[in-house]
Amino acid sequence: MNKINIGSYVQQPQGFKAFVPAPFPPREDFKLDQNIINKHTEAIRLLGKLDGITELLPDKDWFLLMFIRKDASNSSQIEGTNATIMDAIEFENIEPSSTIPNDVDDILHYIKALNYGLNRAEQLPLSLRFIKELHSKLMQNARQTHFAYPGEFRTKQNWINGSRPDNALYVPPPVPEMLAALADLENFVHAKDNFLPLIKAALLHAQFETIHPFNDGNGRTGRILITMFLWYKKLLERPVLYLSSYFKKHRSAYYTYLNGYHQGEISQWLHFFLDGVIETASSSIQTCAGITKLREKDMLKVQQLNQKASEVTAKILCNLYKMPIVGIADIIKWTNYTPRGAYKAVERMISMQILVPLKQGDNVYSQKWVYKEYLDLFN
Repeated sequence: MNKINIGSYVQQPQGFKAFVPAPFPPREDFKLDQNIINKHTEAIRLLGKLDGITELLPDKDWFLLMFIRKDASNSSQIEGTNATIMDAIEFENIEPSSTIPNDVDDILHYIKALNYGLNRAEQLPLSLRFIKELHSKLMQNARQTHFAYPGEFRTKQNWINGSRPDNALYVPPPVPEMLAALADLENFVHAKDNFLPLIKAALLHAQFETIHPFNDGNGRTGRILITMFLWYKKLLERPVLYLSSYFKKHRSAYYTYLNGYHQGEISQWLHFFLDGVIETASSSIQTCAGITKLREKDMLKVQQLNQKASEVTAKILCNLYKMPIVGIADIIKWTNYTPRGAYKAVERMISMQILVPLKQGDNVYSQKWVYKEYLDLFN
């Protein structure tokens, strides 16, 4: 595929050049090479396989939450945070307070935004309004945020990597051109055209990042949009494909190909994106298979207990799929046991090699335990 006209740098009265997008989507000379078409076919096949194996999982919503947590931690790590999926789970049920580290708070806001988007998509089509609402949930009261103006498109010029627009790595469109480009983007989402669905998802993400319509949070919002679009187009019955782990793994290439995109190097970006779908879908299929295998193994252990212990332990095990890091208070909540009874249940699951201590502590009732073998499936 030859270079495609995505836009060009235009001199601004303030003395710098800003990128002004061409009409979108690109039409002239937009012909996919056979390698891209083959990759798209393989990616669609794997999405279908992932959809099938996901439907076999019990308590699907609980496992979906784990995929969301994984994407949240990876997407935030792309932006430079150090918190992990374990940190997010550990702090998830703590009321907002100064005890939550800033980078963990970043992940928790991402989880909140993604969950909001999945619910909101049932009432509101994928639109500019939807995107602004997502951004609002992502950035409202987020501690890592400075002048993000949650849920509002920017009203001033922004830039990437530099102290001023004239020394920046990239200067997105000025506000009038930004608004026109956003209108094109919204029309593209709903247009009945001949673009292959994953090609359309790739272009949607790259074009959104090129427009850069918010003061902060563009990368995270744009990555959420990929999942939202795939679900909106019914490529997945359940939104279990999240590309942030792939983008984090290849972070340098991710930014290089996005930068190349607005210079017209669309083919390289499409190859990279489709490789990401193939790799991530394959990994998610393995994760789902691992969940099924682990569940069967641990339920077999539980069934070997006496009836009363088996019933309670099975209940705890099922809850661990949603909350794999627990303390005594969680066990009490799930079982109505006394603190001593809850600790005995934990001891039993330690002896069964289901739970392991998260950290060694002096006070057993403030201790945390982790369903490590399960959590490792998402790492």
